Amino acid sequence: MPHSDFADDLQWTDEATAKFKNIPFFVRSQARQRIEQLARDLEAGIVTADLVEQARVEFGQ
Repeated sequence: MPHSDFADDLQWTDEATAKFKNIPFFVRSQARQRIEQLARDLEAGIVTADLVEQARVEFGQ
């Protein structure tokens, strides 16, 4: 389900979007880039809550 804040070729689930919105606003742009790059690296066409969590673990938070 596309969201206006995520105008990329990747789609985000509602759960992933909710997790993303818990990230402090001042690092969201960088976090989004990293999450979406991870999704591309994994050849995932959709960003899920699990992928957002995986990115958080990999990139440290």
